[in-house]
Amino acid sequence: MGTPNETTVTEFILVGLSGHPQAQAVLFSFFSVVYLISTFGNGLMVILIIADSHLHSPMYFFLCVLSSVDLIISNNVLPEILVHCFFYMPTISFYRCLVQMYVGLLFVATECLLLAVMAYDRSVAICQPLHYMQIMSWRFCSSLISLCMSLSLLNMLINILLQPTDFCGQKIIDHFGCELQSFLKLACSDTHISELYVQLSTLVVVVSPFGFIVVTYGRIGLAILRIRSTQGRKKAFSTCSSHLTVVGVFYGTIIIMYLKPQQKSISDKEKVIALLYGALTPTLNPLIYSLRNRDVKGAFWRVFGREKSE
Repeated sequence: MGTPNETTVTEFILVGLSGHPQAQAVLFSFFSVVYLISTFGNGLMVILIIADSHLHSPMYFFLCVLSSVDLIISNNVLPEILVHCFFYMPTISFYRCLVQMYVGLLFVATECLLLAVMAYDRSVAICQPLHYMQIMSWRFCSSLISLCMSLSLLNMLINILLQPTDFCGQKIIDHFGCELQSFLKLACSDTHISELYVQLSTLVVVVSPFGFIVVTYGRIGLAILRIRSTQGRKKAFSTCSSHLTVVGVFYGTIIIMYLKPQQKSISDKEKVIALLYGALTPTLNPLIYSLRNRDVKGAFWRVFGREKSE
């Protein structure tokens, strides 16, 4: 039996930038381009890495997984946001909201952990090059990916178990999509445990991997300084620069969103920042890795040049 004040919520209203129709038009144009680049870029990276045997190495295996994760993240929210730009106060069903929120939570956490794994891979490649393939065996690489997914899945399941059930008829989400912190603000039941776990899981899933990456690149930096030849230093640095750029963009936006003091209401600027980390990062990743990587460019011409010649 429900309590007298309990009201069943079947849908939510997404505010976004409904009060700024001109801004919505600009966002639609911008994120249409972002979505197309993200889908095409990440899809192309996955195809090239699978199709070209020259890219069958641990580094590109992790990059293939990263592109797959980015494909899911961008397709989880962006298509719906683009459609909602044409509506004033668009709605989303309760269960679609939950799916969107928890899928995003699962794969954003996976990407946080995966970037730390990729930093470890680069550390082994530069600090222990003679033992690289022995250490980064396919079995070990697969185990690392399984660990990332398992920890992220566990984090998602705990959030589901702590999910509030009583919303007292409140159904306006002041955001573009269903985001956990905005979702918790709608509950009229006690959410202290849920909010405490969000902060704790942020430390484990975001801060800890970021700290590991910083320490790992400190070690890599020292190893690069010990390389005597200038060409050797440039080669070592080039293998890390793309990953460092991705880490900076991804963690920079996510830390701004989740480690700042929480307010009762969210500003339009904060909404756009949240949208950027969920949309722009998956777009930049394939561009950063493809434009700065000769192996990927070579794979493109081998795969598509061969098909054209045939």
